[in-house]
Amino acid sequence: MPKNDALGALMAHARETTALEQVAGRLGWDQETVMPRGAAGQRGEELAAIEGVLHARRTDPRLADWLAAAEPPDDAGRAQVAKIRRSHDRARRVPARLAQEIARVTSLSQGLWAEARAQDDVAAFLPTLAEVVRLKREEGEALAGGGCPYDALLDEYEPGMTGAEAAAMFDSLRPRLVALRGRILGATRRPAALSGSFGTEAQLRLSRELATVFGYDFSRGRIDIAVHPFSSGSGNDVRITTRVAESDPFNCFYSTIHEVGHAAYEQNVDPGYLLTPIGGGVSMGVHESQSRIYENQLGRSQAFTGWLLARMREGFGEFGIATPEAFFAAVNRVQPGFIRTEADEVHYNLHIMLRFDLERALIRGELEVGDLDAAWNARFLADFGVAVDRPRHGMLQDVHWSVGLFGYFPTYALGNLYAGCLHSALRADLPDLDARMAAGDVSAATGWLREKVQRHGGLYAPREVIGRACGFEPAAGPLLDYLEAKFGAIYGL
Repeated sequence: MPKNDALGALMAHARETTALEQVAGRLGWDQETVMPRGAAGQRGEELAAIEGVLHARRTDPRLADWLAAAEPPDDAGRAQVAKIRRSHDRARRVPARLAQEIARVTSLSQGLWAEARAQDDVAAFLPTLAEVVRLKREEGEALAGGGCPYDALLDEYEPGMTGAEAAAMFDSLRPRLVALRGRILGATRRPAALSGSFGTEAQLRLSRELATVFGYDFSRGRIDIAVHPFSSGSGNDVRITTRVAESDPFNCFYSTIHEVGHAAYEQNVDPGYLLTPIGGGVSMGVHESQSRIYENQLGRSQAFTGWLLARMREGFGEFGIATPEAFFAAVNRVQPGFIRTEADEVHYNLHIMLRFDLERALIRGELEVGDLDAAWNARFLADFGVAVDRPRHGMLQDVHWSVGLFGYFPTYALGNLYAGCLHSALRADLPDLDARMAAGDVSAATGWLREKVQRHGGLYAPREVIGRACGFEPAAGPLLDYLEAKFGAIYGL
């Protein structure tokens, strides 16, 4: 086959495969938002059937011939071919039977997790989780080919990263984080917490406004409610979810801004890459860098919280916080808490370290599912100095393990590290950013991120896209410097 014909056939096949992956993703969105509870079993069969079709396409024997003959003419074409080759190589290692069974079991497991979480019933969920872990161990072993199964699973979310590298990253973060936390918890200055009742509809109205301010295109997306906020889709159909607690509007607002960071990345990829292998975010670490910088360095900045205070007063009236300085401190209040998604910036990575160590031990066979609850509670008490009071605040709080996302958690911390680097570079390029954000205008920052990171999609490797954007290699220093400066000022350290 001529080289140009091979490349055309390869890209046509990849486009259809990507379109089907989006259909599967839409079924997942539906399952978490509006699917009737009684449809869980059928949905599991539907997702397994689609996974069977996708696996057959990813392992199609013709791909090897096309990959051998294709000769892409430019960097984008070479990146497309590299992505297809990687997908083909990984898929060939996993039996179709196993891929379908994982899709079926994790679809059912998600609903069982939600019920167990609502009832605080660990025992009800353990048999299903044990099956998920068994299947993911088998998948990791198949992918690793004699290597480390956990590394093989992690590589799905952050290509090229290993468990040892993740552990080294945590070792570089932990000492200064723990020292900063100690100084904060020992400080005499104690910011007041937000209190009161904040109506659901008013929260959702402001949530939609925040999404618009941060650049979310509602003509290609929507916001719904879910137990665990998430973003789904790419290109021209990117949907997000949030959640509402009337006693804690920050949960809704910052969950929304966080998911808009993910969604903006997908909406802003070069339209020429639509429905191609490089038409989405390059890795979950880079993805998380976008959500975290939107949420924290921008959304929780002193400049932007001053604008948010005014909008909250318009929507809810007075609620007991008198000054922009006090409101900024309330938004960024540091305290040990059970819930990762509600954690302050100082504690957040400590939550990730706990999950990383536990899931790595599970996949290695060093920890069994029946011992997970006790292991979680003991580790949490050691790291946070607080005893877990109920399972929904412990091992049942996150959806990830129920849907088989082993290897995903380290990318959250990597995303924080990348966000720290991007923020340092962004501030150097935009010296008047605070004046704009104080007026509720974050477009200069989001535009910078769109140009430097988001438009490239999967064109560059993860560390390369961050290095190109920042002008320096990613490192932990910028994040730690930012945290020490911000919280030192808030707590008078």
